Amino acid sequence: MANRGNFSGRIGFILAAAGSAVGLGNIWRFPYLAGSNGGAIFLLVYLTCILLLCYPVMVGEIAIGRSANSDAYGSYNKLGGRKWGYLGLFGIMAGIFILSFYNVVAGWAFGYFLHISFGDLLNHQDFGGFFGDYVNDILDVSSVAGLANSNFIFSLVFMALTAIIVSQGIQKGIEAANKIMMPSLYLILIGIIIYSLTLPNAFSGVKFYLIPDFSELKIKTVVDGLKQAFFSLSLGMGALITYGSYLSKKENITSSALVISVADTSVAFFAGLMVFPLVHFLAFKLTIDPQQIGTSGPPLIFVVLPQIFSEMGLILGRIIGGSFFLLVCFAALTSTISLLEVPVAYLVDQKKMKRKNVVWLLALLIFICGLPSMVSQGMIPAFNKLTFYRGQDFLTFIADMSDICLTVGGCLMCIFISRQWGIANMDAELTHGNDGYMSSKTRSFLHITIQWVAPVLLGLLSILIIVEKFFGIDNLI
Repeated sequence: MANRGNFSGRIGFILAAAGSAVGLGNIWRFPYLAGSNGGAIFLLVYLTCILLLCYPVMVGEIAIGRSANSDAYGSYNKLGGRKWGYLGLFGIMAGIFILSFYNVVAGWAFGYFLHISFGDLLNHQDFGGFFGDYVNDILDVSSVAGLANSNFIFSLVFMALTAIIVSQGIQKGIEAANKIMMPSLYLILIGIIIYSLTLPNAFSGVKFYLIPDFSELKIKTVVDGLKQAFFSLSLGMGALITYGSYLSKKENITSSALVISVADTSVAFFAGLMVFPLVHFLAFKLTIDPQQIGTSGPPLIFVVLPQIFSEMGLILGRIIGGSFFLLVCFAALTSTISLLEVPVAYLVDQKKMKRKNVVWLLALLIFICGLPSMVSQGMIPAFNKLTFYRGQDFLTFIADMSDICLTVGGCLMCIFISRQWGIANMDAELTHGNDGYMSSKTRSFLHITIQWVAPVLLGLLSILIIVEKFFGIDNLI
């Protein structure tokens, strides 16, 4: 494994790991979950979950990867034996399924970036109708223009961009790309926030987002906050184990994980600070209650926000709207890179395959696996309404299964550390690059959380999600 590659240092690792964490979950999923769960109270729950539960799990995953110096399967296998290696394979498969649908949504965002920046999307009157037609335009071969504007092509290009970066290796590919995209992402995000705060009624959105109403606190708020925190930080699927395996022993894992958590959380926080002023601006323009504007799922980003951009006028709408969807593309790409790297590392480490060959093979196979998600938005009825999944579409099914896989994977990872690898071995790994770790309060906090709090809460959360998603007990949470 001498040629596996490593990050050049702490900054390279933090940017890559933060890029893995930052994605569609921050820019799209966090705002709509906050909007449907009381705004500020959801933000408070989310921040609490990040600090008290997700940070310790992140530390554990990075420690496993660096200690074993291997992919997710190899790490569990080396530190815990062959049976635990299956947990690594479980995480690798979860990452593959996530990437299969994630790339489809990323392709939608890439297409919207082109349609808003250079096309006539903002001239449409029915943005919901446009989106419905758009996600069903899978492959139009009737003309060159139609082919170029098809979702099949957008998603294929996005997967190719991901493969190009991953094929270049750790420093020249993953690290170098994140060093460009992460700062760019922050600059675009802050720029749109500054503009959004100048709009009429913007501070009504800020109030909704930052001043908590504790009467809105429900079990569902807590469950959604925990799911979002876990999904957002790319936990439970081997991504951070894989990235941790490329980290030098000289680096401090506990402080690096804290910076990664703060970076990811700041993007989610800023995304809310961007979206809610925009939503309340549109409500003001249309003289309606902001709650009447759809804030659940794809409609927020692909229907509501384009309508907002159109209200700004054609030129300004192109600039702000194009910048927003470029932001979404950057966020998605930093995540698709890490998702592809997880199975790539497995085949490079365990099967001794050449990186460039395996990258393109996996990219093609995962793209093919994403085709059912691509056609599930109405093009093929069998994938649009799954009889075994309460009539939901295939993309929703895969996304929900991902939530389950991540929480189950995180729960089992904590059990692995406390019952198999041993908390003392984790401590020994965390002392590398951190001489004061053994006498720190962080050590006690990690012990309590990883051994007791995290496995119990993640186990219960997994059961709740399975019951709610498969049996449709909507009032359960």
